[in-house]
Amino acid sequence: MSYRNDPYDPKQVALLDPAALAEAVADAEKAFVAAADPDALTALRPAHLGDRAPVSLARREIGALPPAAKSDAGKRVNEARRAIEGAYAARAEVLEREHAERVLVAERVDVTLPYDRRPRGARHPLSVLIEQVSDLFVGMGYEVAEGPEVELEWANFDALNIPADHPARGLMDTFHVAPADRSGLVLRTHTSNVQTRTMLSRKPPIYVICPGRVYRTDEVDATHSPVFHQAEGLVVDKGITMAHLRGTLDHFARAIFGPDAKTRWRPHYFPFTEPSAEFDVWFPEHRDGPQWVEWGGCGMVNPRVLRACGIDPEVYSGFAFGMGIDRTLMVRHGVSDIRHLFEGDVRFSRALGTEA
Repeated sequence: MSYRNDPYDPKQVALLDPAALAEAVADAEKAFVAAADPDALTALRPAHLGDRAPVSLARREIGALPPAAKSDAGKRVNEARRAIEGAYAARAEVLEREHAERVLVAERVDVTLPYDRRPRGARHPLSVLIEQVSDLFVGMGYEVAEGPEVELEWANFDALNIPADHPARGLMDTFHVAPADRSGLVLRTHTSNVQTRTMLSRKPPIYVICPGRVYRTDEVDATHSPVFHQAEGLVVDKGITMAHLRGTLDHFARAIFGPDAKTRWRPHYFPFTEPSAEFDVWFPEHRDGPQWVEWGGCGMVNPRVLRACGIDPEVYSGFAFGMGIDRTLMVRHGVSDIRHLFEGDVRFSRALGTEA
């Protein structure tokens, strides 16, 4: 039998013999095992699975058989071909795995070797200071609390006694995610939103410190940035007074600015605390000589805020305080321009003695 336009003309049907097919399978398996890499295995494929491979030629011989013998012969040829294909796939899997293992060894990088880059990088001073503040308050029994930087207006303002028509809300210079009358989402203007979420999610007693990034629509200059950092503290428990707040802030000031630091309070107004105060820190090593430096705001948590967060102000009281991490760093290290904190110059970080 022959195929039209095919120069191949079968001479015999010996290739369909079970012994011949078994030999073709054995030869293929032996050749595949001898292949040392994926490329060598690929080169062997035509000889054992291509159009002129023994099993392919045997399949073409089926036409020369009587009709009754064709079915049995076809099954033998298909089984032989599946066996060869299985052997090929199994060897390919082994070779690919071995190749991947060799690549892992060859391209391995020993990260414990000494670095060879100059200059060596340093951790950012703001990151270091945030960790120092967090560690200080954790040592006092506080927890570190975090919250979203894209926040609901309710959690950022309304729950803190700053309704839509409140004058203080206009002074926040807020970034709205979408038009104010549609989205209800803003970039948080303070980390007080974390205080809101904390009071809503747990019952007193509450002792948390809330460091994080905040946003205001300020123009960049030596003392302003649209992105800066705050650390706010919140305590809600039975019997909390201003005396507890004063002691906490005095201890905080001494830990950050040195043993001679102390705080001074000035009456102020914040919608979320009542009574409220701004507090200064006495900084004897200021670059312009010993002086009081404005540090942050504080006060007793407004009963309206407690009620909005589901806490009974007849049973619990609390205090809150907050200060700028960036400002703290600038005062402590005599940095005159806030832009130095964001320019990415490693020399600035190294000059402050931060951790490498």
